[in-house]
Amino acid sequence: MEEQVSVWKANLTNGVIMGLLGVVFTLVMYFLDLTFSKAPGYIFLAAQIIILFYMIKSYRNTFRHGYITYGQSVGAGVVIFLYYSVITAIFMYILYKFIDTGLIAKVLAISEEAMVKRGYSQQIIDTGMAFNKKIMTPEIMALMGIFSSMLMGTIISLIISILTRKEGNPLVDAPSN
Repeated sequence: MEEQVSVWKANLTNGVIMGLLGVVFTLVMYFLDLTFSKAPGYIFLAAQIIILFYMIKSYRNTFRHGYITYGQSVGAGVVIFLYYSVITAIFMYILYKFIDTGLIAKVLAISEEAMVKRGYSQQIIDTGMAFNKKIMTPEIMALMGIFSSMLMGTIISLIISILTRKEGNPLVDAPSN
């Protein structure tokens, strides 16, 4: 009887690769002064979707003998994104806390500018900015990053798993050694 590798161990490498890609992307955006630009973020999101598709497909073919249920596929995607989320959150904490402490001020300025563009009254802007200043700390931003990355990763995994699932009859389609 074959020994099954846990989904956590099997996808550790994929998660670390995805996390390192996120760190490299963040560094490139930082050095090009595009940290708060939306367009490159959408391009990276598309790249993440494609990369995750191939990572789950690789997991299916390598560790699941070419077959994977929808739930197992979603689980693999979520595990990959959990590793990704933790790695990028640690990096974001280091970036905001030690590398460039002025980034939080930039985030607050962008937030205030958005409220002004929406036509909020000065009282609402002041109240919103006071709240933002309390929650815009590297620690809270890292935790929010984990949560938002996991939410996004779960949604992406749910969609990708429609394409990566491959179920068969285990009695008929058993792998031959």
